[in-house]
Amino acid sequence: MPIFEFRCRNCDKPFEKLVRGSSTEVLCPACGSNAVDKLVSAPMAPGRSKALIAAARSQAKKEGHFSNYSAAERARIK
Repeated sequence: MPIFEFRCRNCDKPFEKLVRGSSTEVLCPACGSNAVDKLVSAPMAPGRSKALIAAARSQAKKEGHFSNYSAAERARIK
């Protein structure tokens, strides 16, 4: 169930809404109007920070596999 961004044409307030199907009526939480426009938003890319990678590698090592390591890194570890 995706979260969509909307803007109310009545009060000009932006808001997000969890939409459960195409037949769901979307109402502005500020004024209650159903005159809303769905905004175009870019999807968020998955995080690739060093902390996330380190945590994933630590968990993989605890579980006994090295799937989160590159082939060169696996050769050095084993």
